[in-house]
Amino acid sequence: MPLRDEHQIVSVDDHLVEHPRVWQDRLPERFKEAGPRIIEVDNKHLWTYDDQVFPTIGLNAVAGKPPEEWGMDPVRYEDMIPGCYDPAARVKDMDLDGVQAALCFPSFPGFGGGTFFRAKDKELAYHCVQAWNDFYIDEWCGTAPDRFIPMAILPVWDIELTVAEAKRVIAKGARTVSFPDSPVPLGLPSLHSDHWDPLWAVLSEAGVPVSQHFGSGSYVPGFSFSSMAPVAGQMTMPDAPFAVAITLFSSNLMWTTVDWLFSGKLQQFPDLQISLAEGGVGWVPYILERSDFVWERHRHYQDIDFDAKPSDLFRQHFWGCFIDDDFGVKNRYAIGVDRMTLEVDYPHSDSNWPNSRKRAAEVLAEVPDDECSLIVEQNARRMLSFPRVATREAATVS
Repeated sequence: MPLRDEHQIVSVDDHLVEHPRVWQDRLPERFKEAGPRIIEVDNKHLWTYDDQVFPTIGLNAVAGKPPEEWGMDPVRYEDMIPGCYDPAARVKDMDLDGVQAALCFPSFPGFGGGTFFRAKDKELAYHCVQAWNDFYIDEWCGTAPDRFIPMAILPVWDIELTVAEAKRVIAKGARTVSFPDSPVPLGLPSLHSDHWDPLWAVLSEAGVPVSQHFGSGSYVPGFSFSSMAPVAGQMTMPDAPFAVAITLFSSNLMWTTVDWLFSGKLQQFPDLQISLAEGGVGWVPYILERSDFVWERHRHYQDIDFDAKPSDLFRQHFWGCFIDDDFGVKNRYAIGVDRMTLEVDYPHSDSNWPNSRKRAAEVLAEVPDDECSLIVEQNARRMLSFPRVATREAATVS
């Protein structure tokens, strides 16, 4: 059945570009000079922070441009459409795209706050994390509370600060936290360790899911998020074009999923929920089949759960997210229709804006109405505890 007017699209993965005053308006006075601010270099807008100058990836803000004009070069704010950095303009772009609500990941901090993790001055970095959270929850989401879903990043270099910030942002209304898809490339303890247990406990108790966006651990095959450039030899051929890395982006979350499934943490924290942002879903049936196969044959001698089948754990704890995944939709029953969510990815290069609703209708054309409603809206609202707000007309009638 076609996508119907009453189906509200809730995107679990969009992005924003921070405006130049995000940190300068919020940092304590003594940190403002070293804190993130925009400078002009060769007629380009660049971020300077912690005695470093950072490039802006053009692919982060290509909405409204034809593919022929895409590239990796830095851009100026006026080169972007205002919806990239202005929440009021973003709402208009969402209306044009037929999208009701969006969860927006950071740009300058990195999807999981990796820019601040790598900074030398950790006191400054901690204040920068808090400033971004306050900006996104209070300013961006506050512009249209029924259209933007509150999220937060965390100071993951310090578990006590991480737990404290998680509690603070949850009290402010955060519906999810962004966490590295793998903390190990950052030099942090793995998902198999007990290091993160205090965080999982807080999130489980609050019913707040972990959003793990690909690349949030600062690594994807063939690309370095720390240098913002392709890197030859990182598990791809040394002379491979960047297209290879783009194609393999979702592989991060395949690895992360299998780590979780065999970590024992899902049994330890039965209420913990995990969103695999921008990971696609077409790969899920094979990974679950393979994980179950390995579990059946190797659980007798390894220190892994003997009773919990990986595929069952996936359907209890994970939410698959996709932008444009015909294969995944066709195999939705092997994934779990009640565990699939939709992404728009505005303003990145994978986005179908301003035709996201049109493309979703094409992908979901053969999907029954009740299943379509789950995939485009209900699953996301359930995962994020973000209920639909009744319209004024509906409120009047009731």
